[in-house]
Amino acid sequence: MAYYKLSVCYPGGVTEPEPDELACIMAEVGSLNDDLKAAGAWVFGGGLHEPSTATVVVTTDGSTSMSDGPFIESKEQIGGFTIVEVDDLDAALAWAARFSTATGTPIEVWPFAGIG
Repeated sequence: MAYYKLSVCYPGGVTEPEPDELACIMAEVGSLNDDLKAAGAWVFGGGLHEPSTATVVVTTDGSTSMSDGPFIESKEQIGGFTIVEVDDLDAALAWAARFSTATGTPIEVWPFAGIG
């Protein structure tokens, strides 16, 4: 078994869906999470607040500094993620395809190193 992070990617210039559309998307994602749990593949997942709520912490030579906002300034953002434990990359990709269908966004699949 291996662990993968499935990230919900929002391309630059995309606006947040209207409330009714977002409710439908979240219902589909909830159903998909139920399927993941039933399959024993769900580990953890959740949505993220907007990038401006992030804080970057850097420690150099014993001195710590903090700055507001995401570390990487980009038009593209990660809106949420799910950690899955599956047999292999093909299984992770199959779940990612379902998430992409549910969210209407690209899903980045990234394996964990040294876990599983």
